[in-house]
Amino acid sequence: MVGQVFADRYELQELVGSGAMSSVYRAHDRLLDRTVALKVLHDHHQHDPEYVERFRREARSAAVLSHPNIVTVIDRGEHEERQFIVFEYVGGQTLKQLIVTERPLPVESALALTVQVARGLSFAHKNGLVHRDVKPQNVLLNGDGQAKMTDFGIARSLDVQRGMTETGTVLGTSDYIAPEQAQGGRVDEQSDVYSLGVVLYELLTGDVPYPGENFVAVAMQHINEPVPSVREKRPDVPPRVDAAVQRAMAKSPAERFPTMADFGRELEACASNGSEEGTQVIAPPPAARRHRRVSPWPLVLVLLGVLAVCGALAYFLLHGTSSLPGGGGGSSAGPPPKLRAVTAYDPNGTGRPGENNNLAPAATDNNPATAWSTENYYDGTLNKPGVGLVLDAGSSRTVRQIDVDTTTPGFTAVIKAGDSEQDFPATVSASQAVSGTHATFTVSGGAHRYYLLWITDLGGLHRVRITEVRAA
Repeated sequence: MVGQVFADRYELQELVGSGAMSSVYRAHDRLLDRTVALKVLHDHHQHDPEYVERFRREARSAAVLSHPNIVTVIDRGEHEERQFIVFEYVGGQTLKQLIVTERPLPVESALALTVQVARGLSFAHKNGLVHRDVKPQNVLLNGDGQAKMTDFGIARSLDVQRGMTETGTVLGTSDYIAPEQAQGGRVDEQSDVYSLGVVLYELLTGDVPYPGENFVAVAMQHINEPVPSVREKRPDVPPRVDAAVQRAMAKSPAERFPTMADFGRELEACASNGSEEGTQVIAPPPAARRHRRVSPWPLVLVLLGVLAVCGALAYFLLHGTSSLPGGGGGSSAGPPPKLRAVTAYDPNGTGRPGENNNLAPAATDNNPATAWSTENYYDGTLNKPGVGLVLDAGSSRTVRQIDVDTTTPGFTAVIKAGDSEQDFPATVSASQAVSGTHATFTVSGGAHRYYLLWITDLGGLHRVRITEVRAA
């Protein structure tokens, strides 16, 4: 092929890449005297209507996308029954090649590159196209720090009415495929968000999150396995960045960033803040501090508080403890205890660590982007009395109310309690079907050290996901 001239204009100079569907050549455009990239459909696909249409669709899809982070389509045609597309030539390497040579990337570099890809994909989404094959092999780097998305060969138009592309067809690359895409389900903007989340995970750790020997093995992990934490492999990654990856790779599309633009903005915030906690405190200049007026209200409030305490003490001295609320003995008044999720509880399980014990702390970390979840029950039934999440109050404390946040409403649960994280003899709330993303359990029954969110019915769900639990 090298040396051939396509359409009396494009002279092929060097093979720069080849895939299952086509090969890409560096070529010279004789008409405009410039270097271009020319993609040629493989000979054995030239007479297959499906592949020819997919190839033409790539040209049509990319031709409407003019963006700095998307490779520009210049021309399309047919030469001696060979379909070809002409693109701008990007002379650097792919993002995958960069990962192989420099993994893992510095956090700042990983964020900067991912933000660029997010901008390009967001532009495609706004123009009605979902890529469906987001992976580092399809990101070209021009050598000046600019990333460009390419290969819209399996892109589809977004259906504005239904917010989806098509179902029943599994396309994409297994290492980066979204769970719904792996199952032949609805594929939309959130599917690209998931795949870009996988790319960012790989940039930060040097490895894909779900390695496997074949497509099915990897795809099943995307569908069933919990999202691994970046910080478990690389503790120097800020928690906010880890949380962004976790949210982008959520199993349910509804739990991910609503749009690619939202994902990109969060990554930009992570990059600009650059601190461990994801926040940045900006102090006022010295001159402003010198001339700042001091408000009298804090002092007034302190004095009022002192007077209130003095009044309470006087009442106590005059009337005795019997007149105080609670009768004067064993009162549990005060703020509710801080609950800490310590482990999962599965006394009737198989002994496998399938209830994600290591993810339990995520249910009380004050971060709605992280969660504890049960294992996957494929038939939607527990086939045992229950499974639960153990909550430690720190000491024997009376809890009046436990609030539960979830992204998988429909299950039934009850609160149990005890003084050991392995034994919960007291049932301290009514059984309740959780119908929304927030549920409140009224608790009674005295003081206990440990409380158990005991799930007794999945409600047909394959797994239950708890994002936050707290005493109130």
